[in-house]
Amino acid sequence: MRKLIATLFTLTSLSALHAEEAADAQNTDIAKISEAFGHLIGKNLDNIGVEFDIAQVIKGLQDASSGKNSPMTEAECIQAISAVQEKLFKDQALSNLAQADQFLAENTKSDQIISLENGKVQYKIEQAGTGAVIEDHFAPLIRYTGTYLNGSVFGESKEEEKISLDEIIPGLKAGLLGMKEGEKRTVYIHPDFAYGTSGYLPPNSLLTFEIEVVKANAPQADTIESITTEPSASHHKEIAETETNVR
Repeated sequence: MRKLIATLFTLTSLSALHAEEAADAQNTDIAKISEAFGHLIGKNLDNIGVEFDIAQVIKGLQDASSGKNSPMTEAECIQAISAVQEKLFKDQALSNLAQADQFLAENTKSDQIISLENGKVQYKIEQAGTGAVIEDHFAPLIRYTGTYLNGSVFGESKEEEKISLDEIIPGLKAGLLGMKEGEKRTVYIHPDFAYGTSGYLPPNSLLTFEIEVVKANAPQADTIESITTEPSASHHKEIAETETNVR
């Protein structure tokens, strides 16, 4: 909400500063500018994460342009949206947790599944390896694809990437330990061993990783980009550990 307000304020300020210079262009392109501005507002509404009534949003725009009063103050509006966001977050967290529990409970019945951490980390060997084995504190060179329970991809390596077992989410570390060079695994991670309700992913997401080990412990020269403990500092944030999932 604050982002939307800031965006609208910035655009309004800029338009005032350049009104005289843009007069001719505005007269000829006003329809296109108006449509583009509508798209800008729509994208910002999507970022808020609340399913707004677009007809009422349009009414609000029309009323504001006519000088009519808003049904809420700005502070009341922001507070109300925050309350809706909080409820949606909690509902999604509960739903995702139930789905994760159910999936892993069914998954563990397969003979191909190996369970760790009381069934909250599971993996399946897709291709056996024959090389060196990943041990604790190693920094393996891997390829990976991460997906949600519905199969949609949330992250993947663009090329071979070196990671540190000391700086990744606990579930992925557990799934990597013991892998051999050349081995491929599918690792399933309960939110308790991933991000839970923290991080940038949907709350309580079950994460699935398809992993191939290129080197069990890559030398420094093979480093492409170390995965840090700050997800925002790297494009590898989908596997980086945060303080809330340190075990």
